[in-house]
Amino acid sequence: MRTGIANLPLHGHHCPRWLFDRMVKLGSAIIEAVVEEYGTAEVLDRLSDPFWFQALGCVVGFDWHSSGLTTVLCGALKEGLRPKQRQLGIYFAGGKAMASRRTPLEIEKYADRFGLSVDVPALQYASRMSAKVDSAAVQDGYQIYHHVFVFTADGRWAVVQQGMNQATGWARRYHWRGDKLESFIQEPHSAVCGEPEERVLNLVASESAEARDTTLYLAQRPVEVIKDLKRIKELAGRGRLELNLPAAHPVPGAGRIEKTLNRLYDLKPSSYEQVLAVEGVGPATVRAFALVSEVVYNVRTSRRDPVRYSFAHGGKDGHPFPVNRENYNRSIVLLENALRRAKAGQRETVEALKRLASITKI
Repeated sequence: MRTGIANLPLHGHHCPRWLFDRMVKLGSAIIEAVVEEYGTAEVLDRLSDPFWFQALGCVVGFDWHSSGLTTVLCGALKEGLRPKQRQLGIYFAGGKAMASRRTPLEIEKYADRFGLSVDVPALQYASRMSAKVDSAAVQDGYQIYHHVFVFTADGRWAVVQQGMNQATGWARRYHWRGDKLESFIQEPHSAVCGEPEERVLNLVASESAEARDTTLYLAQRPVEVIKDLKRIKELAGRGRLELNLPAAHPVPGAGRIEKTLNRLYDLKPSSYEQVLAVEGVGPATVRAFALVSEVVYNVRTSRRDPVRYSFAHGGKDGHPFPVNRENYNRSIVLLENALRRAKAGQRETVEALKRLASITKI
């Protein structure tokens, strides 16, 4: 289940080395304490919770509202836990930019190196599909550039990934939790945190079920799709057709996706998930099927942004979302317990507890 999204502003400066070193030490100590007290499954639960993740970043000393919190915190946890992975039974793969592309290979290397009895292809598939859904099936204007896949020795997993909106300079963070995932293609989120966008194409919304079925039908009719796309583009160009497309997502050119459409025809997928999993099926192909479904077959695709919760724990005035007190309090208690058990220096622990205390006053 995708468990959350958070919107964050882009900050262009690098994290100071002294701060990163402290984040490595304290962050890994907190995760180790959580494992010892609650088990590895709880770590996955907490990392897939955008509230707790953001609080953790704040507690270990990073600027709470910066997009860099995601990439730097994940990098610090990965580095700090590297020598303790076998002992704790929890592994971090992936990262920012090119490191994200090496995630499937890292998963395989971890399994081989530590002799893990996990289903490597299934974990690699989960990594690829979570990234594919957030980049193609949910078109919200954010391009994925950071992907971290966290898994345990017993095969459970979570994902923390982030996309950037080049037009606004804002980032949006996506969280997934494998244990709670019922479907990659229908409502995979349990919590989504961020500022709602007005123009979104959401093919994993429950309201898009008929559109997904229509896509499967159209996947076996490439000639028909190409013909319809050309007609749609012509009518839109003349102003005779109003299309409520997400920002920066124009009508895809037929020639651009023809090769992918022919590949789908040859593969004959039997489900929308199989369509989405095909190499080459990206935002343009997904958008093409959605347009033909709406214009030609009158099958609506959801424009609902999957966002459900505000950044952090919500606003005290209830805007844009009310504070979830139960979740808020649980985050504080768990962090406080982990900090007191963390094998870090006394000074670092005291300073972290002070930062946690300041959060509780917000």
